[in-house]
Amino acid sequence: MSERLHLNLFTMNSVEHVSPGSWTYPGDQSVRYTDRDYWTEVARTAERGGFDAVFFADVRGIYDVYGDDRDTAVERAVQTPANDPQLVVPAMAEVTDDLGFAVTRSTTYTHPYQLAREFSTLDHLTDGRIAINVVTSYLESAAANLGLEERMDKETRYDRADEFLDVCYALWEDSWEDDAVKRDRSARRYTDPAKVHSIDHEGEHFSVPGPHGCEPSPQRTPVIYQAGSSDRGREFAAANAEAVFASQPTEEGVREYMRDVKSRAADHGRDPESLRFFIGVVPIVGETEAAAQAKHERYTEHVDVEATLALLSGFLDMDLSTLDPDQRVEHIETDAIQGTMNAFTTSQPDRDWTVREVAQFCGLGTTSPTIVGTPEDVADELQYWHEEVGVHGFNIKEVVRPNSLRDFVDLVVPELRERGLVPPADEPTVGSTLRERLLGEGRARLRDDHPARR
Repeated sequence: MSERLHLNLFTMNSVEHVSPGSWTYPGDQSVRYTDRDYWTEVARTAERGGFDAVFFADVRGIYDVYGDDRDTAVERAVQTPANDPQLVVPAMAEVTDDLGFAVTRSTTYTHPYQLAREFSTLDHLTDGRIAINVVTSYLESAAANLGLEERMDKETRYDRADEFLDVCYALWEDSWEDDAVKRDRSARRYTDPAKVHSIDHEGEHFSVPGPHGCEPSPQRTPVIYQAGSSDRGREFAAANAEAVFASQPTEEGVREYMRDVKSRAADHGRDPESLRFFIGVVPIVGETEAAAQAKHERYTEHVDVEATLALLSGFLDMDLSTLDPDQRVEHIETDAIQGTMNAFTTSQPDRDWTVREVAQFCGLGTTSPTIVGTPEDVADELQYWHEEVGVHGFNIKEVVRPNSLRDFVDLVVPELRERGLVPPADEPTVGSTLRERLLGEGRARLRDDHPARR
């Protein structure tokens, strides 16, 4: 691949994200997640490193599958406590010029009319630097706290998500014409009402007459991120996503996933080469190989196995505490995160993973590969994935915050710039929106072959 690679910082507005126990590491600043200054520092560092976006994960509910209680999740800070990621974006945007922000939002427990307004507002405030990572909620505790007797099954969640995006697309793309806003002071005419349209949506899950309450933002529709791994999830990603998070832990799994989603995208009438694929990586870098290995060993000492199993129990929708540590993890269809199950079963059919091995592997960054080495070693690995496997970019996962990000920016990014994989710091950015950074200058709006434009 000749084009530059793309970088997202993959993080969460919480004490812990995907490296349980790392908050106990000396010098880790994860407990500052409630501090506005922490997030503005992160934003400045990511922009200095040429990152395209900060990608905020999020979850509703508490991981209470492990041992059928919530004590482990609460005591060990398993993505709990966690604050709303959306609300730190304006502060981070204020101290940066080009950095984008991808915010995870669930279509399961919110309303499309409200969400469309929120993201139009964010797109305006950031001058077009907003993306939405579309997910469906999977924890029973979220359903209970939001007024449902039980969690929606996966098919219903995806049916709702399909219709949810249909409503949002209509509000973002069709409700206001490009020239609807006149701002004519002398005529006391801000908007031409003939150019503002109802959407008159009547569906199984939503009834939304419209029109949208916001004027068109720089991107109209935010960049769509998605990470579906089940059959239904892949179909959803192929139909909607512009940036796709492939969460398989092996090269074979990533290659198969990209082939499959591209094929499905073509079936939806989309150019499969327009999709941008990201994989998660956990870089542990040192100025020498020995320093990197020593750092990896110290990080591993702080992995909280019990917290990791609690996190994975929520991902897998099964209580791993009831299984023998040496029991093989069998493939089953679950109503939680199917990609986590697939990562250890269908993506690697020739290997039998035990519960113990899964917990050990996932202690740093869950299902993403860990890259340990010098800046040159890490750059070699990223370049291989980019040029030989065909991924377009990486979701950089932290272990120690914010030192993991600083190490990557200060040590690896200069090497990537030397190789022409990341633009020089003084090179003007491509376009003014996040979509243009990902798809090219002049691509501020959705492509014509996207379902929302058809």
